Amino acid sequence: MTTSTCGRRALAFPVILILTFAVMIGTSIRAGAAPYAAMVMDARTGEVLHSRNADTRLHPASLTKMMTLYIAFEAVEHGEIGLDTKVRISKKAANEVPSKLGLKAGQQIELRYLIRAAAVKSANDAATAIGEAISGSEAAFARRMNRTAKALGMTRTTFKNMNGLTESGHLSTARDMTILGRHLFYDYPEYYNLFSRRSTDAKIRTVYNTNRKFLAAYKGADGIKTGYTNAAGSNLVASAHRGNTRIITTVFGASSSAARNAKVAELMDLGFKRAPRHAAVRKPNPPRYAGNDSTPAAKTVKVARAVSRSVRPLGRPVQAPVANVKIAAMQSGIEAAVAMATNATTASASTDSADEQMPSATPAAQEIRVAASATSALPMPRPKRMDFAAAIPAKEPTGEQVVVSRVSTSGGRHWGINVGSYPSRYKAERVLLKTALTEMSTLDGALRKVAQRNSGFDANFLGLSEEQAALACRRLEARGAECSTFGPNGS
Repeated sequence: MTTSTCGRRALAFPVILILTFAVMIGTSIRAGAAPYAAMVMDARTGEVLHSRNADTRLHPASLTKMMTLYIAFEAVEHGEIGLDTKVRISKKAANEVPSKLGLKAGQQIELRYLIRAAAVKSANDAATAIGEAISGSEAAFARRMNRTAKALGMTRTTFKNMNGLTESGHLSTARDMTILGRHLFYDYPEYYNLFSRRSTDAKIRTVYNTNRKFLAAYKGADGIKTGYTNAAGSNLVASAHRGNTRIITTVFGASSSAARNAKVAELMDLGFKRAPRHAAVRKPNPPRYAGNDSTPAAKTVKVARAVSRSVRPLGRPVQAPVANVKIAAMQSGIEAAVAMATNATTASASTDSADEQMPSATPAAQEIRVAASATSALPMPRPKRMDFAAAIPAKEPTGEQVVVSRVSTSGGRHWGINVGSYPSRYKAERVLLKTALTEMSTLDGALRKVAQRNSGFDANFLGLSEEQAALACRRLEARGAECSTFGPNGS
C-alpha cells in the first residue's frame, strides 16, 4: 500500500463521519419539527387506555376544525344561525390557502355546504367563513373557541384561528383533541355522520374526504378528522366501533398520511384489546351554552359599588273571583240577575256617567263587572320555546287527508337496522318496542319486524333510508345498545 493511498483513506474517514452526523442531525431536526404524541381512549367511559406525550402542546393543524364545527352545531341548535342561512364570503375567507373549496369574495352560500366542506374536505376558506358568520370576525370566534375549550375540559389548548393554519401560540394536545372528539360524538350525534362520508355535495362541487383511506381500510372506522401542516406533521383523530365498544385514537406528528394511518390502526387494535367488552356508557356532560361575546348568557355583570338599598318588588295582581250569577240572584232577587246580564252585554258601551244614573246597578252587578274586567286584563300565556334550528316550514294544505298505515319503502327507504337476535319471538318484540320508544326521533314510522332464523329471532326495523339507518345505529350505540345496518340486499 502506497503512502498516497493511505492518505486518501485517512482523509475519507472524517468525511464519512461528518456526513453521518449531518444525516443524524437532519433527521433529528425533522423529528423535532413535528414531535410524536398519541392517546387511546375508551369512548364509552372516557378511560385512557394508552398515552404518549399526550399533554405536550403541539400544532393541531386542521384538527382545529373539530372545534369550529362543534361551535357551528351549537349555534344551529340554539337558533343563532340556520343551516339554510346564506353566508356572504369575505375577502379573508376567499384568500385562505389550500385546502379550500374555492369560494369567491362576495359570494353567498348556505351554511350547510360550508359545514360539509370543512368536515369532509377540510376546506380552510369554508372554516373561516363559518367563524365569521357566527361571531363576525376571526378574533371574536377564536375567543369563543377558547371559552368552549375550557368548558369542555381542554386545559392546554389555545386557538388563534378557525382553520388550523400555523400561527404562533395556536397549540393543543393529544389529550385535549381526544376529549373534543368524544364530545362531538356524544353531544351532536345527529351531525356526526358528516365525518364518515367518503364524499359529499358542497354545492360548488363534490368534495372527497381527506380521511377516506383510513375509513375504507379499518373495520368499524366512522370518523373523524385529519390535519397536516409542515409544522404539525400528519395528525388524525379517529373513532371506530366494534360491537358495543368504541375507541377514539389521536396521533400527532406522523411523517406521512400512510405512516399516520398505520400508527392509528395499530393503536386502535391496542385499544380494542385493552377495553372491556362490556362497560356502562358514561356520556360527558355538554358545556353550558355561552354564545358569542355579545350574547347575554356569556356576559358577567359586575357591581361597581355596594348596594345601598333593596327595592321591594311590587306584588303580582290577584285575580278577582268571578261572582256566581245564581248566588247573586238568590241574594238580590231575580231583578239583580237580570240587571247583571244586561250590564254584562252593555258594559263595553257604558260610560262612567251612565253607570252613576243606572238604578239597577246593584252591588252584585258591580262585582260582576269588576271581575269581568279583571279577567279580560290577564296576559296571554307565554308561548312554548321555539327550536328555530329544527323548525320546518309549514306546507300548504292540499285539501285532502291521507292516512298512512305503513311506512313507504319507496324513494330509497330500503334500508333497515338490526338490534339483536333473541331466543324467543316475545323477547325480540319486546326489545323492538323498547327501542322504538327510546329512539322515537329517528325510528318514528319505521316498521318493526321479527325474522325467525336458525340462530334465533332477529329484531329488525325496516323502511329506513341509508342515512336514517346509520343515524339510528349511531344514536343507539351511543346509549350502549347493539345495532347494525343492512341494505336492500341484506348487506
